[in-house]
Amino acid sequence: MDTEAQPTTERDRSSSPSVSADTSQEAPDTEGVEGRSRFALVARVTQWLPGGRFSLSLLICLLFLLFLNAFVAQPFQIPSGSMENGLRIGDRVLVNKLAYRFGAEPRRGDVIVFDGTGYFGNSDYIKRVVGVGGDSVVCCDKEGRIQVNGRSVDESTFLYPGDGPSTVDFDVVVPEGTLFVLGDHRSHSSDSRDHLGSPGGGMIPVDDVIGRADWIVWPSAHLTRLSRPSAYARVPGAEGAHG
Repeated sequence: MDTEAQPTTERDRSSSPSVSADTSQEAPDTEGVEGRSRFALVARVTQWLPGGRFSLSLLICLLFLLFLNAFVAQPFQIPSGSMENGLRIGDRVLVNKLAYRFGAEPRRGDVIVFDGTGYFGNSDYIKRVVGVGGDSVVCCDKEGRIQVNGRSVDESTFLYPGDGPSTVDFDVVVPEGTLFVLGDHRSHSSDSRDHLGSPGGGMIPVDDVIGRADWIVWPSAHLTRLSRPSAYARVPGAEGAHG
């Protein structure tokens, strides 16, 4: 019986390829149909658009740039000298709009762009973060330096030449969720010092921060990466202000 079964098995095996071959011939080419459909859609769009494929390419590039501008990075032009010498009038900076989107918070020393509506004025501003939520910020120590959480900060590497840290005395505690900001050209900057008596006490809500200025991108001669100065690295956290 074993010898009779073997031919049957061989016939079954030999017949399988022909069946599968027939099945493959009868199966619809779904991938090909979908590919042709997409191609036809592109063709219809290019026929509808003046300029055809060239206009379609420009439109895709424009939409991509709009997406980047809205959610990833945005150029801003420096309108005043409040951040000199680091940022000069007419410079364009690239603002990283994702810097604080995934749980990260602005840090002392960051250069930020924020919406000042209701606090500074109906415009966007660029300043340096000096204090974050919970910080004690005082001006000034015996040597004329700003103190953050009891630590004196040497700002000489980025302050405008000839400027002192501040000609206005202040002693503030930054509320949680807000920032205390100053311009680098202190004698030419309207910042948190000038709005201590205004709504919000001169503090900027973190929610109104548009992003962090990471690069000077124009003019090309000024191309520079904006890094966080080391002057704030030794400042203790707010919990250590009285330690």
